[in-house]
Amino acid sequence: MANLLYQQIEMLSREKHIETTIVVSAIEDAMVVAARKHYKTEEDLRAKFNPETGQVDVYSVHTVVEEVADPKKEISLAEAKKKNPSAEIGTEIIATKSTDAFGRITAQTFKQVILQKVREAERDTIYNEYHTRVGELVTVIVKRAEGPDLIVDMGRTEARLPKREQSKLETYNIGERLRVVIKMVDRAAKGPQVIVSRADASLVQRLFEMEVPEIYDGTVQIRHAAREAGERTKVAVASRDKDVDPVGACVGMKGMRVQSIIRELRGEKIDIIPYSEETVAFAQKALSPAKVTRVQITDPENKKLEVIVEDSQLSLAIGKKGQNVRLASKLIGWDIDIKSEEEKRQEIEEQMTALTAPTTPLTALAGVGAKTIEKIEAAGITNVEKLAGMTPEQLMEIPGIGEKMVDKIYQAVNRFYEGGAEGAAAAPAGEATEETAVEGEAPATEGEVIDGNAEAGAEAVEGAQATEEGSESVATDGEARQTSETEPPADHAEEAPKAKAEEEPKP
Repeated sequence: MANLLYQQIEMLSREKHIETTIVVSAIEDAMVVAARKHYKTEEDLRAKFNPETGQVDVYSVHTVVEEVADPKKEISLAEAKKKNPSAEIGTEIIATKSTDAFGRITAQTFKQVILQKVREAERDTIYNEYHTRVGELVTVIVKRAEGPDLIVDMGRTEARLPKREQSKLETYNIGERLRVVIKMVDRAAKGPQVIVSRADASLVQRLFEMEVPEIYDGTVQIRHAAREAGERTKVAVASRDKDVDPVGACVGMKGMRVQSIIRELRGEKIDIIPYSEETVAFAQKALSPAKVTRVQITDPENKKLEVIVEDSQLSLAIGKKGQNVRLASKLIGWDIDIKSEEEKRQEIEEQMTALTAPTTPLTALAGVGAKTIEKIEAAGITNVEKLAGMTPEQLMEIPGIGEKMVDKIYQAVNRFYEGGAEGAAAAPAGEATEETAVEGEAPATEGEVIDGNAEAGAEAVEGAQATEEGSESVATDGEARQTSETEPPADHAEEAPKAKAEEEPKP
């Protein structure tokens, strides 16, 4: 019986790939839990497995002290002397607990504790073995499906192939053999701890290492790889030997090496690109098969590039749904903005137009005071054109500008564009503005406006008479010609409107 129990322990250890001592320790812990549940005690219990007899003995342990504070765990020296005459302060008194009275419930508890302890030990063993193998290529067999995820057999343990780590264009059958890479090991997972992947870019790298001897021995290095599983992968390779072509070594004779990898990936396209330390040159090659006209670094700090291609190459450079430029951006680690020659030309023309376009100062707006203009200019708006492009909400964000002032500004801008700069410079009749108001002067009354019109009429009549007189005087040969601009005496200019007023009949 003893040999049979120990044989079972050894068999369980080999099956779960754990040490025999771990299983024995699990049995002892399970016996302590079962004894504590059976005796319903809080005593310090210990268990000891005897490999020869196959018996698991349970003991209660009490520490010898001078003054007992906890009777469940401590015993006085006098009581200890009764059980063991050689007992001293600090020694432990051990008493055997019978296990013969354990019933079915206690045995079930014993079994559950053993299974739990063995499972925890197994998970620790798996984690210690596989967490150092992340990124390694392994061959697995599809075992079963759990929802969208697949459970695969790695030989010693099971692994999970989540939906997100599966290739989009692949379908899997039970019993099928797959090559996968170990993505991570999750110690806290409820099910299989090992997570494997068919969609990770490292899978392509491991396949190249298997197919290309130059990569395996380090002559050719894979510097970067970007992948969209099931569709396309870009791989940047470099050679440590100037006599070895890195791209040719990966492609192989008549493409045999790369074709083998493509078959493993179920027809996924692979672009092999020579690596370059220069960002501009690397970007040009990363966008292949499109031909790039030029590349310009627009923002070195944020790693942004502007790529110009011919109009016929634009769709090829972008790729299907932006796939080509997206993979190129991942490969080089820079944000890429692709533009065609025509788009770039139009952009430059717009910039030149904006630079050469005339700007009108804010002082050309009639009806807007100097203080208001200062507030607007303080906000960075220095010309009428920029002011016209602002919304009322943006104007009201300027300190000191309210709703009424916004309406006034928009009226002035509208007058400027409707009547031109000259028309906008003159305020409407009867409207007093901050620019026209002068200290110490009152606004013109209606009578003053009428007198002014009368004076203007008199000047017009006087000008007409002077013109007629000038036209009648003709200079003879050799004599100076009399000019028609000769001004009449001031007395005539004043009498003319008066005489005209007397001749008009009174109503």
